[in-house]
Amino acid sequence: MTQMQHGEVMLEVRDMHAYYGKSHILHGVNMEVRAGEIVALLGRNGAGRSTTCKAIMGEVEPKGSVMFKGQQIAGKKAFEVSRLGVGYVPENRDIFPGMTTRQNLVLGMKPGIKDGDGRWKMQDMFDMFENLQRRADTEASVLSGGEQQMLTMCRTLMGDPDLIMVDEPTEGLSPQMVLKVADLLREIARRGIAIMLVEQKLSIAMDIADRVYVMGHGEMVYEGTPQGLKDREDVRKEWLEV
Repeated sequence: MTQMQHGEVMLEVRDMHAYYGKSHILHGVNMEVRAGEIVALLGRNGAGRSTTCKAIMGEVEPKGSVMFKGQQIAGKKAFEVSRLGVGYVPENRDIFPGMTTRQNLVLGMKPGIKDGDGRWKMQDMFDMFENLQRRADTEASVLSGGEQQMLTMCRTLMGDPDLIMVDEPTEGLSPQMVLKVADLLREIARRGIAIMLVEQKLSIAMDIADRVYVMGHGEMVYEGTPQGLKDREDVRKEWLEV
């Protein structure tokens, strides 16, 4: 798999629509994410942010164009999109509770890949989160919410994705754990992996993102830098503040 150069467009979404049954949820979404870039997708609950991730991933059928590393992935199944190098960390902390932390991490590896073949080794995960190392052989069901969030992200990284979509990673976490998640996201980007971060907490998104998109009623209503969004009180009032 060829590594993309920092700054090259990795994901390009054009005029993407999505439906749940007869409900039209996404109305022509346009966005792009570049290699090594953290892009935050902001908006109120119900704006369509999670659906955007699911449509890119193929869990919801997208209409329109979704190009990943120059290849059209709209219409592919989620496992095919994953094999091409898209990682997805859903909101619900999708762990296997009856298995140990270590077994959960092993399950994240792609078929035929050994530990250490990709950019991330299991030991990297343990180095970043001593809690996971301490609980390596403990059933995942007894981990705290924050530890389960770390495990979900680390398991996705074990699949060596080029792009990772992370949906609400700091939801319900302690302030200390939120900082750990932010550090992990920065480290992921430092290794050249593109990140699409869906986040409610403006402070964290504004702190670590290179660019931000704001979503309202299933379409993008703002695109720019965190500083640009800070200067646009009108956008924040209308589309972000509760």
